[in-house]
Amino acid sequence: MKVYNNILETIGNTPLVRINNMCKGWPCEVYVKIETTNPGNSIKDRMALKMIEDAEKSGALKPGGTIVEGTSGNTGMGLAIAAIIKGYKCVFTTTDKQSKEKVDALKAFGAEVIVCPTDVDPEDPRSYYSVSSRLADEIENAWKPNQYDNPSNALAHYEQTGPEIWDQMDGTITHLVVGAGTGGTISGTGKFLKEQNPDIQLIGIDTYGSVFKKYKDTGEFDKAEIYPYITEGIGEDFLPANVNFDIIDHFEKVTDKDAAIYTRRIAREEGIFAGNSAGSAMAGLEQIKDRFKEGDKVVVIFHDHGTRYLGKMFNDDWMRDRGFIEAHPIKTALDLIRSHEHLPLVTLKESDTCGSALVKMEKYNISQIPVVDGDGEFVGSIEDKFLFSSLFKNSDLKSANIKQIMQKPFPVVHFNTSIKEVSEQIGKDTPAVLVMDLGGNWHIINQFDVIQSVE
Repeated sequence: MKVYNNILETIGNTPLVRINNMCKGWPCEVYVKIETTNPGNSIKDRMALKMIEDAEKSGALKPGGTIVEGTSGNTGMGLAIAAIIKGYKCVFTTTDKQSKEKVDALKAFGAEVIVCPTDVDPEDPRSYYSVSSRLADEIENAWKPNQYDNPSNALAHYEQTGPEIWDQMDGTITHLVVGAGTGGTISGTGKFLKEQNPDIQLIGIDTYGSVFKKYKDTGEFDKAEIYPYITEGIGEDFLPANVNFDIIDHFEKVTDKDAAIYTRRIAREEGIFAGNSAGSAMAGLEQIKDRFKEGDKVVVIFHDHGTRYLGKMFNDDWMRDRGFIEAHPIKTALDLIRSHEHLPLVTLKESDTCGSALVKMEKYNISQIPVVDGDGEFVGSIEDKFLFSSLFKNSDLKSANIKQIMQKPFPVVHFNTSIKEVSEQIGKDTPAVLVMDLGGNWHIINQFDVIQSVE
C-alpha cells in the first residue's frame, strides 16, 4: 500500500509551477514553489519538524514537554502538528497584527495562543519575543525553539528545500526570490543552491518598516527604519542569526499596499491561492524585472496559503479601509446594504407581543422592525419611538399582539433604485424601506444607511 504512517511524513516534495500571466512578456521564466501542499499549508512545517527532532536528539526537548514559541502563525502551525503526533503541549505568543485566521488555526490544534502588541521593541517585556522567553523559563519542562536563531531552521531548507528545487529545475535555476523573515528559508535553501552553482542570485524580499535591506546595503542597523507595518511573515526589527547576509545578493523592499494587491492578483491571474508573503515576492519581482535577461530561470517561494488571509487581503472592506483599493461607489439600494448584507432581516409576526418587539430591538440594537403575516408577507412595521410612546401611555400593551399597534408596512424598493430615490422615500413618516438582494434575501435601509453613504 502507498500510505504514510503519519501526517509528518507528507512534509516536503512540494510542486514547482510556472507563472504564466503575471510575468507575460518577460525575458525570463518564473516558477513558484508551492509550499501550501505541506500539511500545515506552509513552508514552516519543514523547519518546525527539524527543530523538534534536533531538540529531541540533543535532549533539550524531553518527553511530555511544552513547546513555547513566538510565531507569526505558520511556524506555530508546524510545531502544533508535530506536537500532536509526538505528544507535546504548545504555548505560542504572536502579535496583534497577525490575521485572526492564523490564531484560530493554532487553537484548532489545541495550542494556547497569547496575543501581544506589535508596536513595541523586541526587548520590551510585552513583546511576543520577550513573553515567549519568560514563559519558557516559567513553565516546567518547557523548550523554546527560537526559530530566529536556531540553526536547525536554515538546516531544514539546506537539506530539503534546496535539493528539491535543484532537482526540479534540473540545475538550471539562475535566481531564487524569497520573502525573508527568520531568514531560514532563503539562507538554507540559498546555501545549498550556491554550493551547486555560485552564480545563482539570492534575492530577499523585505518590507518598509524592516531593517534588512539597509543593513545589507550599508552594514548599519538603523532603528529609524523601524516602524509598524501590515505585511505578514517577512521583515524584522532585529537581526535574526538565521539571516545569512553574506550569501544574499540583494534585498528589495515592497510596500504593504503592493504586497496586498499582488496577493490578490496571484489568485485571480494564476489560480494559486497563496498568502501575503507570496504577494510581496511577486511585487518585488516586478520591481526588479530589469535584472533578468533572456534564458534566466527564476524560482519564487510561495510560503503559505491564502486561507490565512481571508479577513485581510482577500476582504474588500479591509482593503478599502486601508486605501489599498478604491472605495466602492455607492449608487444604488444594493450598495447601501453592503455593510450589513451578511445579517438576516429581523422581523416580527403579527402574533408576537409588543414586549417581544421591545426585547428584539434591545437585543439587536435596531430601531425599526417589519411585521409579517403567516405567509411571510410584509403587513406592518414598528418603530422604537412609537413603541416606547405606546407602552408608556398604556403598559398593558406589553402583552398585547403587535398587530394591535403596528404601523404601516415599509415601502419596498428595487435593488437598482438610486440612492436619491431611496433618500426621497425615507422621512419622518417612513423611517425605512425594504430591498431584496440578488440572492432573494430581504434587508432594511434606514436613514443611518443613507447618511453613511454621503460620508
